[in-house]
Amino acid sequence: MASPTTKDHSHIDINDINEETQQLSEKDIVEKDMAPLPGSSIHRSSSRPQLDVSGAAIQGNFEEKDPTILLPNQSDDISHLALDIGGSLIKLVYFSRHADRQKDDRRKRKIKEGLGVSNGTRRSYPILGGRLHFVKFETSKINECLDFISSKQLHCGGIDSPRWPSDAPPSENAVIKATGGGAYKFADLFKEKLGVSIEKEDEMNCLVSGANFLLKAIRHEAFTHMEGHKEFVQIDQNDLFPYLLVNIGSGVSMIKVDGDGQFQRVSGTNVGGGTYWGLGRLLTKCKSFDELLELSQRGDNRTIDMLVGDIYGGMDYSKIGLSASTIASSFGKTISENKELEDYKPEDISLSLLRMISYNIGQIAYLNALRFGLKRIFFGGFFIRGHAYTMDTISFAVQFWSNGDAQAMFLRHEGFLGALGAFMSYEKHGLDDLMVHQLVERFPMGAPYIGGNVHGPPLGDLNEKASITLVLNSRALCIGLNLTSFWYD
Repeated sequence: MASPTTKDHSHIDINDINEETQQLSEKDIVEKDMAPLPGSSIHRSSSRPQLDVSGAAIQGNFEEKDPTILLPNQSDDISHLALDIGGSLIKLVYFSRHADRQKDDRRKRKIKEGLGVSNGTRRSYPILGGRLHFVKFETSKINECLDFISSKQLHCGGIDSPRWPSDAPPSENAVIKATGGGAYKFADLFKEKLGVSIEKEDEMNCLVSGANFLLKAIRHEAFTHMEGHKEFVQIDQNDLFPYLLVNIGSGVSMIKVDGDGQFQRVSGTNVGGGTYWGLGRLLTKCKSFDELLELSQRGDNRTIDMLVGDIYGGMDYSKIGLSASTIASSFGKTISENKELEDYKPEDISLSLLRMISYNIGQIAYLNALRFGLKRIFFGGFFIRGHAYTMDTISFAVQFWSNGDAQAMFLRHEGFLGALGAFMSYEKHGLDDLMVHQLVERFPMGAPYIGGNVHGPPLGDLNEKASITLVLNSRALCIGLNLTSFWYD
């Protein structure tokens, strides 16, 4: 046992030890404050790791896109990584015990040993809590995704694995779950670069599984968006089904969902996010989807689209409910003007294209909802990206064609449904047995990501600092460290 004056520990900075001691404070505090309520039924397994979504909470404020999901009562170590590799984007979901970190150095490894982390397959003390992180990459830049996975050793079980922080390769039987066409296309590349095999999961199964998980387990996940106003929708899981799931990726799939594992792809269209990105790139020279979306925010589609008012001398066609500002023909005004492509502003082209595609997707979605008598339509996929104008356009189309009878709803983790479903496929987690909405809590913390980076406060922000001090000092007595001298802001 180390003494309080051991050289290797006497000059340790508090920033080096904060992350290594979070689990102790989480165990003592979160376990007390966030334990499942009486009467809840959570399926657990003594032999296989399980996902515990009791108390699952979105981190961050209501405006953050694809925020981290906190799992405060997670005790089992679970599979760390799953991907949805689409034609345009790679969506990645991974589990961690800690806030985002890079590989540790030798000094921090000694801290881990001093705090009771064993070298075996299990730690010497129980840990509570974890996170689901969400990251995206362009499929054309798949090597960036592979570098990200490698840097965090997610293919080896993550930085919480007993293998970490060694550079030992994954076992020969190591697999990661993936869905989407890229799971087939890039399987050999994953084997070559990471030494892991891709275990392929059905795309539709994953989309539905991911959507059902979010709608059942996560409060403040679904919302409406109309004329710039966002309103969160409380979902009654007993009245969730049936619904229409519209997944807008490169193309569009429309799925009638009747229950867990019960669904049917009823329609779709080849005019989707790939269409917007492809035509937008040709017409505006934008190099990325996000650049194209940003460009549309400065646009005026009236210079390109033919409106009802252009046909009726500025007047509405009120007899059939068409206002003067309704689009009669997308890009229709360019027919009668003696102009070339370079004479139009790229931002106007981007907005006109966005409205054309969004209106059509909204209309087709409603017609399929009408066909099956569905009142709820959930839109997902990375075409939306939380873009207010896109959501407003889709919502307007659904409201217009349904005369207000149907409603468009959106999901905060819209682009990660398939990746979440693939993540869930590692184990059968017994979500049907969980009284999820009695257990959901929220915390005012943020962990948004930009590109391949995950940012945000550590999980320890859940705790009162005084309580953390008590917990840490109690543990420090056992290993001969005096933390009190450097526990300060």
